[in-house]
Amino acid sequence: MAAVSNLPSEDQFLCSICLDVFIDPVTTPCGHNFCKNCITEHWNTSNRSQCPLCKEVFTTRPDMKVNTFISEMVSQFRQSAQQKASSSSSEQQESKPGEVPCDVCTGTKLKALKSCLVCLASYCETHLEPHLTMSGLKRHQLMDPVENLEGRMCTKHDKPLELFCKTDQTCVCMLCTVLDHKMHDVVPLKEGYEGKKVELEKTEAEIQEMIQKRRLKIQEVKRIVELSEEDADREITEGVQVFTNLKESVERKLKELINTIEEKQRTTKKQAEDSIKELEQEISELMKRSTEVEKLSLSEDHLHLLQSFQSLNIHLPPPTKDWTKVSVPPASHEGTVRRAVSQLEEKIREKMKKLVEVQMKRVQKFAVDVTLDPDTAHPELILSHDGKQVRHDDDDDDDVWNNFPDNPERFSHSVLVLGKQSFSSGKFYFEVQVKEKTEWTVGVARESINRKGFITASPQFGNWTICLRNENEYEALARPPVPLSLQSGPQKVGVFVDYEEGLVSFYDVEAAALIYSFTGCSFKEKLFPLFSPRNNYCGTNSAPLIISPVNQTD
Repeated sequence: MAAVSNLPSEDQFLCSICLDVFIDPVTTPCGHNFCKNCITEHWNTSNRSQCPLCKEVFTTRPDMKVNTFISEMVSQFRQSAQQKASSSSSEQQESKPGEVPCDVCTGTKLKALKSCLVCLASYCETHLEPHLTMSGLKRHQLMDPVENLEGRMCTKHDKPLELFCKTDQTCVCMLCTVLDHKMHDVVPLKEGYEGKKVELEKTEAEIQEMIQKRRLKIQEVKRIVELSEEDADREITEGVQVFTNLKESVERKLKELINTIEEKQRTTKKQAEDSIKELEQEISELMKRSTEVEKLSLSEDHLHLLQSFQSLNIHLPPPTKDWTKVSVPPASHEGTVRRAVSQLEEKIREKMKKLVEVQMKRVQKFAVDVTLDPDTAHPELILSHDGKQVRHDDDDDDDVWNNFPDNPERFSHSVLVLGKQSFSSGKFYFEVQVKEKTEWTVGVARESINRKGFITASPQFGNWTICLRNENEYEALARPPVPLSLQSGPQKVGVFVDYEEGLVSFYDVEAAALIYSFTGCSFKEKLFPLFSPRNNYCGTNSAPLIISPVNQTD
């Protein structure tokens, strides 16, 4: 096959298969021209003889002969191309860094136009001329210029690597196929190239899919951060508002407390001042009378003393108050601070209730549909057919299943049952009705919780629960258990879990009150809802635990 020329008129002399200037041109019955070797190899690799251009199918493969007219025109074109190439050699570009230089040029290396796999050399336009004109060089295999041509030769047989061994996944020469790779699956380089191209496209598609997944993951993480920031901003805003209100309430109560104490002190002081003033007035009057009495007592005139004594009524008691029954009690502030603090506590409880109401509305948005898993239920438990209710067997109801076969998942000692649904990330919430029960346990448990032996109710043993025992004793089952002081027993318990945060919270749904929270938990397994109606003692604890639909409010 011939190398392509740079001349604009070369298009009319190009073979549409090899895209090079014709070598031994032949013409098909449909009138299209190709290199004889190109069309022959094309038909050899096809199941039928068909024109590559117009797709006309020939029933019998045509006997192709060289078209002498076109061959002569190609020869004339080559001579013309050689003359023009010779005259324009001085205009060729000097090879730049990164470009393949001509191996024949001395001094200034020109840019190579083609590389020859037979000569293992690269040629500029001028030095390529012999490969375009000399019959012995015309059949050399030319290609776009590349470096390291030695790497394209078989190191063992010094032949071009023209084939690909699919068995050993390596490029081989013609001699390799009859010697070292005789029984191997060997295909032309083009076929191997196309196969690897398909693999590369598949790999590229997989890589692009991985990239896309990671980009989506980045978007997901960014979205989580955005939501987290929104939550943080909301919590900060609400926190600032709540604590500002509390601060204002404290300051207001403090001011009221001080005013109350000061008002009492002012009243006491006023009473004392009034009494002192009155006492001082009486002292003044008494001192005046004392002076008169003293003066009269010094008189030696008998008649004057007797007459004055009667006229001054000295023998009568002075007009004064009986101060023995008069007192100014000190202002009593006992209980003033306590009452102020109590009022503040009531204000805080109101704020807390509103906060819990808001919090419950938020966690209820993570409500999930939970059903009981009969494969985990203790044999003495009775499950409803819809998987929403469970109670301890009292042998009075046959419209249930409780003859459970033993299996590794079933609790054999503790009267427990798990939910079917498991959670290993995110947040979830469910509600359980505990109305009319005297004992119960509700919470979550990790997948590896002991199913066959005695279970210690504690986070250290993979369960986070609260319970009611003995009708009015509520506990968070930690180590040791935490007694819960509840104003009233909950009728419906909400359970909220934030897996990543390590949080398990329990709510009194109807009272909109937080019962208890396990914090700082480290979850590494799947979590399952956990339920225990506890034992039914002769009908005293016969009411079932009921998984209730969550009534979400705006």
